[in-house]
This record gives sequence, structure tokens and C-alpha cells, in this order.
Amino acid sequence: MKAPGRQRGAPGRLFAIARSAVRHRLDAALPTDALIASGVPPAVRWALNAWPGRWLPAPRKEHAVRLRLALEELGPVFIKFGQLLSTRRDLLSADYANELALLQDHVAAFDGELAQAIVEHALGEDFSKEIKQFDLKPIASASIAQVHGATLADDARVVVKVVRPDIEDTIRADLALLARFAGWIHRHISAAQRLHLPEVVREYADTVLKELDMTREAANTQRLRENFAASALLYVPQVHHQLTRPNVLVMERIDGIPVGDLKRLKAQGTNLEVLAQRGVETFFTQVFVHNFFHADMHPGNIFVDATDPESPRYIALDCAIIGQLRARDQDYLARNLLAFFNRDYRQVARLHFESGWIPQQTDEARFEAVIREVCDPIFAKPLNEISFGHFLVTLFRTAADFNMEIQPQLVLLQKTLLYIEGVGRTLYPQLDLWETAKPFMERWMAERVGPLATLRSFADRAPEIIEHLPRLPELITDTSRALRRLESGLKEQQALTAKLEAGLAQQQRRRRRHRLAGAALILLAAGLLWEPGGQTPSVSLSTLAGIAGAYLLLART
Repeated sequence: MKAPGRQRGAPGRLFAIARSAVRHRLDAALPTDALIASGVPPAVRWALNAWPGRWLPAPRKEHAVRLRLALEELGPVFIKFGQLLSTRRDLLSADYANELALLQDHVAAFDGELAQAIVEHALGEDFSKEIKQFDLKPIASASIAQVHGATLADDARVVVKVVRPDIEDTIRADLALLARFAGWIHRHISAAQRLHLPEVVREYADTVLKELDMTREAANTQRLRENFAASALLYVPQVHHQLTRPNVLVMERIDGIPVGDLKRLKAQGTNLEVLAQRGVETFFTQVFVHNFFHADMHPGNIFVDATDPESPRYIALDCAIIGQLRARDQDYLARNLLAFFNRDYRQVARLHFESGWIPQQTDEARFEAVIREVCDPIFAKPLNEISFGHFLVTLFRTAADFNMEIQPQLVLLQKTLLYIEGVGRTLYPQLDLWETAKPFMERWMAERVGPLATLRSFADRAPEIIEHLPRLPELITDTSRALRRLESGLKEQQALTAKLEAGLAQQQRRRRRHRLAGAALILLAAGLLWEPGGQTPSVSLSTLAGIAGAYLLLART
């Protein structure tokens, strides 16, 4: 049986892309006249001038709508790329970001018997030993994999996630084309350079290729499960590691209500205010306590355990994309958020410079003034009407005007926050994310800095300190000797430097003397040439003096 999705070759794929672009009139979105005047290569300028679409009627649908339809037509890789772009509101205008956010990853399922054959091949003898029943009809189908229900030998209900056959070849080929397009646009269209399309494509390629490895997703799932093992906030299904392979993931089957099914949640009597607030708390716990956050928390990956309606908790699936922050970024982000909560814009500006996000040559006072101009109108609204996620988008977009470099780790954070806040406001429109977030951040900062944090750090390292206490006199003596050796070495280095400087000074003096002597000899030679009668001995002397003078002038020593 032939596997679906096999790549038809680069020329065929290029033709398909061009056909889709023409069908949806993507050319109409290009500023053709501006491009022609912008100094693009002659061949491109000729093609733009000759393009018949310039004289066709304007399309009826909006540009953003036509782009979405083209990406849907081109298939999974382009759909997922459009989804990624929809989260980059710091780069795209609102109409494009909103339209691309509508992209749905609905992909036709491949044959269930083929899926079973893939699992049998991956598991070998373990398939017949461990899996009692495999459902041929898939539960869900996406661009990378599809999910089937199954029952294990011990009657445990599980789901089996199967990577699509030959999908890696298709993905790599499409990624190569995307990279070429992005590189060409970046090189030849100056207005598009601020979009950093090559970097965006590389980030996307890294993300989507990681999604192909089910063992990586299994490890992420296990770690997230351990982080929330004793928590009422989030439940993560158990992974059956002994049955997981690079292209097959087996995990516990959960019974939950999709977070977007408000009708069922309300029928269950779920406390939606508590659920929305717990979503915010879950996000900040992952980012600032565990530093390991699920970065693909869209509604399709979130379910709700409403067994106790007054104390509902989330269920997280699909842990392929995980975000982490460097300790420095984590600290600066927390300080920035608190500074914004307190409207301390001077602190915000200072932190951006200290973190290295803004070039040091930027005018800090001007940056602070612009931040104030952008943020004051936002804070004029009631806090529960302010979107925290869109506020961060506005901040990043403003900082981009000051050449702030793209921070991939912050992009994932921003994307996740937009998802979480969107879900929370859908569940409970009065959600005040600021009211939940500010106390959390203040507690976190109190634990990280100050006397209590110092004592806690000392307590955490107490066993190591106690272990070294018996060696403390020896360590002090060794340190003292090392400092004396360092001091002695520094003195020797200083003496050597002084000697070198003296030698250089002497060499420069000698060079000046040689040049003065050379100049004098050349003048002497000129004088001898002008001696009355021009006798031969004078000519010979002038020649020798001229040669000696030239040597002294040109010699390096």
C-alpha cells in the first residue's frame, strides 16, 4: 500500500505553489510599484512590469483571507507555518495575524491498517504481547501524526500516536523551499527585512522537526507530569515508555471535556472563574517555578477534568513543543513585568538595556518616553479589560523600532500567553489576569532576591558547604598561596611590560636618530652635487651619502 504524502519532487512542488499563488491572486498583495522602484534585480523588475495580474481587477477577498486559503491548499507544512506566523503579532499586522489564526490543522486520515502495520513494525514482538486491541478508526488526525485508540493486555485504555509515513521527506523538502523563499525575500525586498523571515523559518524548521520524534515528546510529557504530580492545577497523562518508539507514542487515554466545549462545562456545573484563574496560575508556575512550559497550549490540546466542578483542573496533551528560559532572561522578564505592573517605565527601559535586548547606543531617555507613550493609554482602561498577551505584543513591537533583536524564547512565551489568556477570557470574560499574575510575580521575586533568598540558597548548598568545612584551613592556605603567586606573577608581568615599553621607546628613539641622520646625509649629498666645477670625487661622495641616507630613512630599525 502506497503511503500518502510522498513528495513529488521539487519542480512539481514549485509548480503547485505557483499555481496556488496565482489562483488566490497573492500577487495583488505585493506593492509592485514600490518594489520596482526599490532596486530589485533587473530580471525581477522585468517580471513585475510584465506580470499580467497588474491589469486584472482587484480580488474581492481581503489579502489576508486569500493568503490563508492558499496555505490551507498547500498542505500541512504550510498550514503549520501559517499558524506560527499568526503568533508573531510583533511582526504581522492585526488583520493578517487574526486571519492566519483561523488556520485549522484538519488533515485527511491515512488508512488505519497502514497505521497498525507501522505500529507492529515499530514494536516488533511487543505488539502481540502488549496490545490486545487496536482501533483502526483514528480518534484524531493532524499534519504530523494521527491518534488511534487501543487496549493493552492488562485492559488499560491507551492512545497510540503514529507518525505519518514518509512525512519527514515531505517536510524537509517543503522546509527547504520555504527557506529559499524567505532568503530571497529578505535579500531583495528591503521592506521585508524587519520580518527576519530566514530566522522565523529556521525557528519553525527546528520546531516541526522536533515534533517528528515521539521519544522526545514522551520525555517532555513525563517531565511535565512529574512537575505537577502533586498539583490540583494540571494533570498530564502517563506515558508507556516501554511501548514508545521514535515514530510511535503510547500513553494513557484520558476522559475529559474539551476546554472549548462551554456547553458541556456549564452543564457539569464547572466553576469557570476558578478554571480561568487556574489557567493563569498554571502558566506562571510552568514559566517561573519549573522553567519548563508547554508552548502549544491551543484549545485542541487542553481538556478539563470536571469530576469536582468546584475544583476543576486542566489536562494537557501533545507536549512536543516545550519552552525554557535562561535564568537571566527569566529574572529580567519577571522584573520587567513587575515594573509594568507598577508603571515604572524608567525601570523597564533600564532592564531592557541591562538584558542586552536593546543596543547600548540607543537613547535610554527616548526609549523610556516611547514606552510611556505606548503604555499609558493602555493602562487608562480597567485592568480586567486589558489583554496581557496583546500588551506584551505591543511592547515587543515598540522595542523592535529600537532594533531589539528577536528573542525566540520570548516568542514562545508570548504565543503561550496569548493562548492561555484567550482560553481564560472565553471561559470567564471578566478574568483579570493582572490580579492573578501580580501577586504571583511578587511572591516569586521575594523568594529569589533578598535575605530570605540568600538564606535559602545557603540552606540548599549546606551539604556541600559542610563537606568542605574540614578542608577549610587547607583551602584558605591554598587560596592565600594562589593569591601570592598571582600577585607575584602580576608583578613579573608588570616588569616585563615595563621592559617591553622601554625597549619600544628605545627603538623609536633609535629610529628617529637614524631618520635624522639619513635626512642629513641626503642634504649633504645634494650640497656636494652643487659644489662648483662638479668634480668627480664630489659626485662619488654625494652618491654614497645619498645611498646611506636613503638606507637610514627606509630601514625599519
